Amino acid sequence: MALIIKDPVEPHFGAEVLAAWQDIPTTIISDELNRSGTVGGAIRPLSEHPSFIGEALTVETMVADNAALHYAVPLAWPGAAMMIDAGGHVDAAVWGGIIQMAAEARGVVGVVVDGAVRDGAELRRAKAPVFARATVPAGPHKGFGGAINVPIQCGGCPVMPGDLIRGDEDGVAVVPRAQVDELLPRCRARMAKEEEIIAGLRAGKTTVELLNLPPPEAIG
Repeated sequence: MALIIKDPVEPHFGAEVLAAWQDIPTTIISDELNRSGTVGGAIRPLSEHPSFIGEALTVETMVADNAALHYAVPLAWPGAAMMIDAGGHVDAAVWGGIIQMAAEARGVVGVVVDGAVRDGAELRRAKAPVFARATVPAGPHKGFGGAINVPIQCGGCPVMPGDLIRGDEDGVAVVPRAQVDELLPRCRARMAKEEEIIAGLRAGKTTVELLNLPPPEAIG
């Protein structure tokens, strides 16, 4: 497979757009996307502080090969989130400490790998949070191709170049670029509704009451 490099989606999100999403949890995003839009639960954060918000720079790698990533990192911009479809392969790492350092120098704010990484101790301390399916000592080959700035999947979730990516302790959520503006106020409204529910619980009400659930005999 040749190395395919597509042009990125431009213009990139401004700092003010990313900042506006910084306090929106991935759980709220998924709820407003009808319980969808999240990377599979097997892809977990390595970092102690995994919160980030960025714009997808997508990469598809060949199995056990990270050549495409070495060409993708120089294309990154401040605020980019590396979204890597490594096919879920966990026997060889495609990401590690050296390429993490190179990515952070380009302004990458988060890395999500549907596959394995290595240099776990370094990645846990990294400035840009790293999420991955596994860690393994074995490193990758180079030179077998891949694709950059193309539609991918990551943990079963579709990701398009330029989508908004949110990571936190619960995992990673993907907001389609076309929905970024209209979804934000809906997320804030849901957060406000949850605050009302919390206030109701403190006042002694039950979740059955607060969520307007039907009588038990009407369930099922």
